[in-house]
Amino acid sequence: MLENLNPNFHPMPSSPTTPLHLRSTKPLRRLSRNRPGAKPPPLPPLPAPFDSVPDQVVIRVFMKLSESQRKVASLVCKRWLGLQSRLVESVRVLDWGFLESGRLVERFKDLRDVDLADACVKSNGSNCRSVVLSWRSISVDLSDRWVVDGDRDLTDMCSVNENLFLSKDEVDEGLTALSAAFPRLRKLVTVAGTEMGLLSVAERCVTLQELELRRCCDNTLRAIAAFENLQVLRLVGNVGECDTLDGRNCSGNFTSVTDIGLTILAQGCKRLVELELSGCEGSYDGVKAVGQCCQMLEELTLTDHKLDDGWLAGLSYCQNLKNLSLRSCKKIDDCPGPEEYLGCCPSLERLHLEKCQLRSSEGLKALLVVCDAVREIVLQDCWVLGDDMFILIRTCRRVSFLSLEGCSLITTAALESVALSLGGLERLRVVSCKNVKNSEVSPALSALFTVLQELKWMPDAKSLLSSNFTSLMGKRGGKFFKK
Repeated sequence: MLENLNPNFHPMPSSPTTPLHLRSTKPLRRLSRNRPGAKPPPLPPLPAPFDSVPDQVVIRVFMKLSESQRKVASLVCKRWLGLQSRLVESVRVLDWGFLESGRLVERFKDLRDVDLADACVKSNGSNCRSVVLSWRSISVDLSDRWVVDGDRDLTDMCSVNENLFLSKDEVDEGLTALSAAFPRLRKLVTVAGTEMGLLSVAERCVTLQELELRRCCDNTLRAIAAFENLQVLRLVGNVGECDTLDGRNCSGNFTSVTDIGLTILAQGCKRLVELELSGCEGSYDGVKAVGQCCQMLEELTLTDHKLDDGWLAGLSYCQNLKNLSLRSCKKIDDCPGPEEYLGCCPSLERLHLEKCQLRSSEGLKALLVVCDAVREIVLQDCWVLGDDMFILIRTCRRVSFLSLEGCSLITTAALESVALSLGGLERLRVVSCKNVKNSEVSPALSALFTVLQELKWMPDAKSLLSSNFTSLMGKRGGKFFKK
């Protein structure tokens, strides 16, 4: 055995009890951490508690949280953000670049409800304050070059209407990308592009059930027949028409939905359950085609309609119609025709008139003839409606629910006449009708209040039920506070 050349080497004494691996070894030196100025070794990173949890388990945990709690949890890390995005099914896109760049597809994996209406409006791209133009359901940030001064004619504003929206080709490209990424779409809101853009959505999104098209025209509806499972359809006509302050029209090349478009959708969408037409044109023929072909139609809404006179007679072909709503209509039907040709909707249950200018008694009378079987009538913010036209509701003998809100011209006497004539009235609602006074309530009307199943009486925001007929309705409980 060779000798160790180190003079400081002192071997351990060997003994029979010393283990073999400890014999003739060097003494242990001090650890480096005990040396002055030495840094401790870095500790290995600890794994996050949720890193080992599978994605499906984390998603189940997120499903137990509320929507606001999930938004807070998505800010913890990128993984949680991606997992939370899987639970999102409804998105309202405000910037078209979010869809065009592909970020929408990367962020969300299984969308069912997408709203692209606001994204189809061009923005000025600046962060500074600008003028906001609001017209009906559209709000647009105007750049400085579109600010109207006192000497500028408003016809110049009408000529830039087309420049405020994306082109039809851009809309088609976005719809194609959207339908390819989310084939399980069920609801889509968009500005109408061309026929090819809608066809791409119809071919890929077979389960689409609800569709809203804005700035729509007859040519756009040619592809509507490709949506086989469509049940809810909302059409907003082209908003290219506008009027100046002095009453002059500056429509230009205005196109909207006419009888041709109504016939196309009637023959293509025979499984429609709900239909809403906003700013659409047409006549008796278009309404008749919808009633004959869409026999499953249960709800029809007309907003600011531009239908020709005589269209009311076409409603009688909607045999299964249950809800009829008229909103923001300047007229109903100025020339409805003879009553014997009007017909009626036998299955109608609810009639809703909101912000309608009821100036023609012939139109309202014809509407009530068609809605003779109605059971619920709702009049909301019809400020032009007076007593002479309100009493026409007495012809609808089957009404069990009557609601008045914001009808400032109706008086207590007219309300009493109508309420007492409706023998089957069970529910009454009177809100913000300033000409209905508590002091003018007669004993007969007070007695009617006692037998109603539901009563909401707030004709004035500051008024309360008068004590002379409050006692007739019964007292609920005693004193709330005792000394």
